Amino acid sequence: MEYLVDQIRSQFPALASGAIFFDGPGGTQVPQAVIDAVSGYYRKANANEHGFFPSARRSDAIIAASRLAVADFINAASADEIVFGANMTTLTLQLARALGRTLKAGDEIVVSRLDHDANIAPWLHLQENGAVIRWLEIDPADCTLRLGDLGRIIGHRTKLVAVGCASNAFGTITDVAKIIAAAQRVGALTFLDAVHFAPHRPIDVQALGCDFLACSPYKFYGPHSGVLYGKKEALERLQPYKVRPASDSIPDCFETGTKNHEGLAGVGAAIDFLAALGRDFSANYAKGLEGYAPGRRRWLKQAMAAVTDHETRLFSSLLEGLLAIPGVRIYGITDPGRFNERTPTACFTLAGLTPAHVAKKMGEQGICVWDGNYYAWEPMKYLGLEEKGGAVRAGLCLYNTDREVDCFLESVKKLSAVNQLA
Repeated sequence: MEYLVDQIRSQFPALASGAIFFDGPGGTQVPQAVIDAVSGYYRKANANEHGFFPSARRSDAIIAASRLAVADFINAASADEIVFGANMTTLTLQLARALGRTLKAGDEIVVSRLDHDANIAPWLHLQENGAVIRWLEIDPADCTLRLGDLGRIIGHRTKLVAVGCASNAFGTITDVAKIIAAAQRVGALTFLDAVHFAPHRPIDVQALGCDFLACSPYKFYGPHSGVLYGKKEALERLQPYKVRPASDSIPDCFETGTKNHEGLAGVGAAIDFLAALGRDFSANYAKGLEGYAPGRRRWLKQAMAAVTDHETRLFSSLLEGLLAIPGVRIYGITDPGRFNERTPTACFTLAGLTPAHVAKKMGEQGICVWDGNYYAWEPMKYLGLEEKGGAVRAGLCLYNTDREVDCFLESVKKLSAVNQLA
C-alpha cells in the first residue's frame, strides 16, 4: 500500500500546531492511541501490582501486555527478558553496577568514541572496580568507527563490549554484528545502545546474538521511559542492587521500586500503533483482526520497512539541499549510495553562526531542531566541536513530509544568505 503520510499525521495531535518537528532524535511526538492508553490507565487501572482487587489485576495485565509488546518489537525470545526502567541512562548505570560485581582488576571493557555518554560513562565508572577501558575510535572523514581495529582492541581480557547501533549525533549505523562476533570469539558480553536506531530500523536481538540491548520508547512514539533487554541466562548470572523484600526473580529484581505503570501502558500502545501501520501496509492485511499480538512481529517488520523507505527518500532531499547551501558543513556519511549505513539525522554547522543561534532562529519560525552535543560528548570533543557549541541536529521520522523538508531548507538558506551579507 501507499505510504499515506497525511493519514499517519492525523493520529498525532501535536502536529496540528503547525510546528515542524525535526527534533525526533531527542524525542518524538505521540499518537492519540498513546495518549488514550496513558489516560485510560488512570481511569481504570490505577493501582500497584499484585493486588487481589480489580484495578490491581488490570494494572498487572497492562504491564504484562506491554512487556510482551516490547519483546515483539525487538524479537526477544521471552517477555521475561524485558526490564522496564526510568530511562536508558538509569538502566545502563544499574546494569553496569551489577556487572561490576563480576569484574576483577585488569578485566577490560571496550567502549566506542562515537557513542552517547549514557553508553560510555556507566562503563567508565567501573574503573573503580579495577576495570581497564579500551576505545574504538572514530574516522573523522565520515564519523564511522574504525572497525579494522577490532582485532587489536578486543582480546582475551575483554569482558564486555559496549557500542551503539546508531550514532545519535551523526546518524552512523554501526556494523554491530561484526563487533558482536569479535566479542563472542573471546567470550565477552555485548551491550548495545539502540536508542537512536530503534525508530528507524527493525531490531532482532536473537539474530544479533547480543547479551544486552537498551532503547527508549519516547524515541519511537511512546512515553518517557526506558527498556533493557537481557538474555535470560545473562540476567540470571547477575545480582542487581535492590531492596530486600523485592523479588529475586527476573525481570522483577532489576526493576527497583514501583514502575511507571501509566507510562508502560503508553509503551504498549506505541508499539501497537506501529504494528497497525505494518498491518495496513501488508498485502496480507486481514480485515477485522482484533488486536495485534498474534501477528505483531510480522506487522512490525512490515512497518519498519515502510518507515525506512519514507525516511530515506525525505532525507535524500534534505541532504542534497543542505550540501548546496554556502557555509554548511555536514558531519557523517553524505554519499547517497551508503544511506543504508545511516539514519535520517543530519548534523551540521553553518559558517559564521553558532549552532545555538541557528537553532534559535529556526525555533522562532516554528522549526524544531537541536543544538549542542546531545550528550554525544566524546565525538563532539574528538571533532573539535564541543568548544564551538557543538552542531545543529535535524532528524526525520515517520510523520515528516516533503513540505517540511522544503521549509527547513529555505530557513537554512535564509540564515546563510543573511550571514553572507553581514
